[in-house]
Amino acid sequence: MKKIVAILTALITLQVFTVPTVFGETDSPSPPELKSEAAIVMDSKSGEVLYSKNAAKEMYPASLTKIATAIYTIENADLDEVATVSSNARHTEGTRVYLEEGERVTLKKLLQGLLINSGNDAGVAIAEHVSGSVEKFAKELNNYLKTEIGVSNTHFENPHGLFNPEHVTTAEDLAKITKYAMKNEVFREIFGTKKLKWDGAAWDTTLYSHHKLMRQKPYDKVITGGKTGYVNQSGFTLATTAKKDNISLIIITLNSNAHRGAYNDTIKLLNFGFENFQTSSISKGSSYKVDGEEYIVSKELYYTHSKDEEPVEEIKPGGEMEITNQAGEVLASFQLGDTDSPNQKDSTAQAASHTGSEFPVQIHLPNLFVSIGFSIVDLFNKYI
Repeated sequence: MKKIVAILTALITLQVFTVPTVFGETDSPSPPELKSEAAIVMDSKSGEVLYSKNAAKEMYPASLTKIATAIYTIENADLDEVATVSSNARHTEGTRVYLEEGERVTLKKLLQGLLINSGNDAGVAIAEHVSGSVEKFAKELNNYLKTEIGVSNTHFENPHGLFNPEHVTTAEDLAKITKYAMKNEVFREIFGTKKLKWDGAAWDTTLYSHHKLMRQKPYDKVITGGKTGYVNQSGFTLATTAKKDNISLIIITLNSNAHRGAYNDTIKLLNFGFENFQTSSISKGSSYKVDGEEYIVSKELYYTHSKDEEPVEEIKPGGEMEITNQAGEVLASFQLGDTDSPNQKDSTAQAASHTGSEFPVQIHLPNLFVSIGFSIVDLFNKYI
């Protein structure tokens, strides 16, 4: 009888560990299925990744490049300076604002043409004025992106995104660049412009943002900025910033094979972010005491969590603040007294914790199943 009980116990144990609902059911929201080859959703304030798909994969960005060109120019040049349009800029292919050779245009107006109408000619005019040549501008831009923003998988060959096999980035890097850029008021203003009267030497018109959701209900009230992109090699690319209630999102989608597909994916990710997450903050000036030491928060701190979570703050000796959920998982941590800098989690781990696509225990389940299986075989060989 003991032999049979032992065998049945082993079988029941195996059943417990192999029933899908045991580890498949979580409180984490289910991520959407996308057509785009790569995508990411990042909280604009906390920097936390709420969803990712191939976010570290090297891709062609097309005109999303112009986000980087714009913020670099804003931070490194006087936007009231007047650039003279060269023949090289005048004859740039692709989408243009129809600049004329010899036309004199302020850098700010060129940036408006660059971001709102995706003017490739404006990008070349900017690069030549700021750095002297497209090649030197690209070199300086790459250095800026690495040292100032901290990207690691981006290399640009031009200011506009026309195809070059060495002009590459990732969804994750583009989200970081956009997050950084959105801190700048001038960038936000231009990036969020829906229409603008354009008076040029050869072209008088009204520019309309190419990003359709910025002018399409009901999204026009939540989209704060956007940039489209397309070349044959990149497919359709889309960058979107949005704000609703207490959360601000950055969404990047890369290489959709259809214009509509990029927008559909973006809408899915907007809904996913807004329906499932919220951003909480710790006010500047908040004070905490631990072991007789007082720690004062020197700037507003942000962290993102599921709407159904009730985060718990804990201050550890040394002034490290940990934000955990009910399951004890760390959502964010900050070192107080050290400029309140966040201890960033790996973005892949962030995405996994929020989308429910991975669970630490599952990493070991195959080995566990094998171990239990061998135990059962041993029992049968021993007792039967």
